[in-house]
Formats: sequence, structure tokens, C-alpha cells
Amino acid sequence: MNIEQIYTGCLAQGAYYITSEGEAAIIDPLREVEPYLERLKKDDVTLKYVFETHFHADFVSGHLDLSKKANAPIVYGATAKPSFEAIIAEDGQEFKVGKITIKALHTPGHTMESTTYLLLDENGKEHAIFSGDTLFIGDVGRPDLAQKAASMTQEQLAATLYHSLRDKIMTLPDEVIVYPAHGAGSACGKNMSKETVSTIGEQKKTNYALRADMTEEEFIKEVTDGLLPPPAYFGMNVAMNKQGYSSIDDVMEKGQQPLSVKEFEVAAEESGALILDTRNPNEFHKGFVPQSINIGIDGGFAPWVGAMIRDVKQPILLVADEGREEEVIIRLSRVGFDNVLGYLKGGFEAWKSEGKEVDTVDRISPEEFASRFDKEKSKVVDVRKQSEYEAQHVEEAYNKPLDFINDWVRDINPDEHFFMHCAGGYRSMIAASILQARGYRNFTEIEGGFSKIDKNTDVPTSNFVCQSKTLSK
Repeated sequence: MNIEQIYTGCLAQGAYYITSEGEAAIIDPLREVEPYLERLKKDDVTLKYVFETHFHADFVSGHLDLSKKANAPIVYGATAKPSFEAIIAEDGQEFKVGKITIKALHTPGHTMESTTYLLLDENGKEHAIFSGDTLFIGDVGRPDLAQKAASMTQEQLAATLYHSLRDKIMTLPDEVIVYPAHGAGSACGKNMSKETVSTIGEQKKTNYALRADMTEEEFIKEVTDGLLPPPAYFGMNVAMNKQGYSSIDDVMEKGQQPLSVKEFEVAAEESGALILDTRNPNEFHKGFVPQSINIGIDGGFAPWVGAMIRDVKQPILLVADEGREEEVIIRLSRVGFDNVLGYLKGGFEAWKSEGKEVDTVDRISPEEFASRFDKEKSKVVDVRKQSEYEAQHVEEAYNKPLDFINDWVRDINPDEHFFMHCAGGYRSMIAASILQARGYRNFTEIEGGFSKIDKNTDVPTSNFVCQSKTLSK
């Protein structure tokens, strides 16, 4: 028996590849399936099942393409109603993979079809669970995403999750390994650990939601407290996972169309496409195609695309570093953004070399910010999350999280200058590009963000408060 966690950092997502005696199972695969197919061929094993823990909201699974290309059935838990052929496992139903057994445990609460898969070794001993979004390391799945589909309140879903955890998971032996679908950074929970593997026993000791003396009422209160609104693209990803989507092969063929500068201009004008520039913020601010939105590929790319662009059907034209176009299209497809019309051949340098109009972002160093900062007069906008801001911030700064820019952008006074920063410059450049695309230009973005302001300058900041304390409010 071999169990391999295939972790994708930008999505904070764990897929699982399991083999035994020439047969394999894959749990919650990513959208691009060629790496799985190559691995199956390399290991000379046959894929027997594709297991899905639930209809994912934060990414588009590769279950359909993988099932078709490997000729393996898709398995969902009880109550799932996909629009395509699949095995709907009854609670407790078992599936043989080589000498091991995978048992479906229906664990509703995060969603009503949520299922935890219990792996029994060749001796029938409980070895590991693949808990999807039911149980994370340090947290449990948020119970507010499936309210509409389940016709239940988040409190009712939380109560359901409480019993799933206590009746199906906490009764397992302490030594059983826990393999969750996500880790820290995912929006599917609020307090996940950076660790991606644990045990039932360890989680009973350290996970606030598994406290032995916790009542149902206390559980409901704690898991629903402090939940931020889910990203707008979540519902669209659920629909794609449940109803189906275009083959990844078709998506890649469509997106990998090199466009000359002239063709790029025409496509932008005729399609109303959003121009997405995925270069590093340090390069973007020096010059870019006007109206471009910058979300750097070397960061939390896919989730930020989903949070900022929102509509997965939005036509997109790419400006990327040469040679990275395919990577960008794959990572967009992971969160359902399949409508890429092509990319600028030769990248931004081609645009510039033809003498086309170029825009820039007013960016300054932390040291220059310090020289221009006036505590009484300067307006500072901090686009980090509230928890980061509460931990420590520039005195008198306004907290305007990037997640909610579509809400607070309307409150900006275009005649009043402000300085803007995040933690390191990635998020503030996203914000800067969005603001400029909407006509706001009276601001200055700070290179390196708060980390450099705090380290390299004497700009007054609040006293530091441990983030774990602010998160527990």
C-alpha cells in the first residue's frame, strides 16, 4: 500500500494518490489530469476509482476528465446528485482497491453530500481518513457555503456537522491518520493549521471544534463566529463540479492562442475581455497595457483571480512572462476560468516595442514613504486582512481589505491622495491595478508593504498583538 498526498500550495489543496497490488484510487484530483495519467503509467497500475469528497467550491476538480481518460468510475457520497454518471455510495459502502478497502462515511455538515473516506489496510485495520472539508488540521469545514442548496441555515448545517464529527470521526482510533482536503490559506475554513497531516488523537487534543466537553450549542457558536463572506466564484465552481465542464484539452487549445499586438487590441475591443497581466508586481508597476489587472503568477494566484474577477465566464486576454502562458492557463482553469481567448505574443515587451500607450503605477520605497509621511495629514490605506491589521499597523491607517475592494472602492474621494500598502507588495499591486482601471489615480503604492515599513523606517505603528489572539475574537 502507498499513500501520497499531492499538495498544491496556491490552492492550499491536497489530492491523494493511493495504490495497492496494481490498482489505484485518486481522491479530489486537480483539473489538469495528465500528471495523474503519467503517474499511473509509470507505476503500471490501473485506476479503479475517482473519489470525490463533495462538490468543491474553491476549485474545479479533474474528476470528469480523469474518469473519461482512465475509464474509472467517479464515486460520491450519499445524497449527491451530479448531472453525470457516478456511483453514489451508501453510508458504510466499501470499495476494494488491491488489498485495501476504502469505506464511505457520510459526514454531512460542510455540505450535505460531504463524505469522509476511511482506508482499511489489508488486515481490515482502520489506517487513515480522507476527510475532505469535513475535518481540517486545527479546524472544521465552514457550514455556510451550502445553505441555499440544502435549504438550511448555517446553524442547522453546523449542528449536522457536530454530529457527523462525533458519531463518525471522533469514534475512530486515535492513531488513525487524518488527510484533509485543505490547509492554511484556504477559504473553506477559518483557522486551519499549516500542517497538512495529523491523527485523530492529535486533533482531539488540539482542534477547538473537537473538544470533548463541547456542547452542540457551543460548537454552533464557535464554528459560525467570525465567518467572512465566501469568494463570489465559489458558487460557480460548485455548479461546474456538479453539472460538468469543458475538457481541459479544449480549454488549453483555446487559451494558448498567440496574438500579435494588433490581434490583441482587436480581441480586447471586440470581446470586452479583461486584460490579466500575471507578471511580478515589481515589473508590472514600471509599465503595462492600460486597463490591465495585475495578479502575479508567483503568489496566491488562482484564489485571488477568483476573488477579484468573480465571474468564471469572463473573457480574459493574458499578458504573461514568455514561456509561462501554459502554466497561467492551467492555473486559471483550476478555479473555473476557462474563457481565455489568447495571450499577447512576445509579452509586454512586444507591446512596448510597437510604441503603444503604456501605463505605470506610482510606487515608492518605504524610506521615501517615511520621508513623506505626516501622521496628522497623510492618509494610509492598508489592504491586508483585518486579522493582520489588528496584529499591527501604521498608526491611524485605514483597513480596507483587498477581498472587499469592490465594496470600498465606491467610498474613495478621487481628490484626496492616499498611500497604500499590504504585507509585501503583492496584494497592494492588485489593488492599484484595479483602482487605476476604474479611473482612480490619486494614490501612491508602497514597495515591500508593511513588513518593510516596520523593519526599515521609524513610521509610528501600533503595538504588536499575536494574530492567534485576534483570530479568536
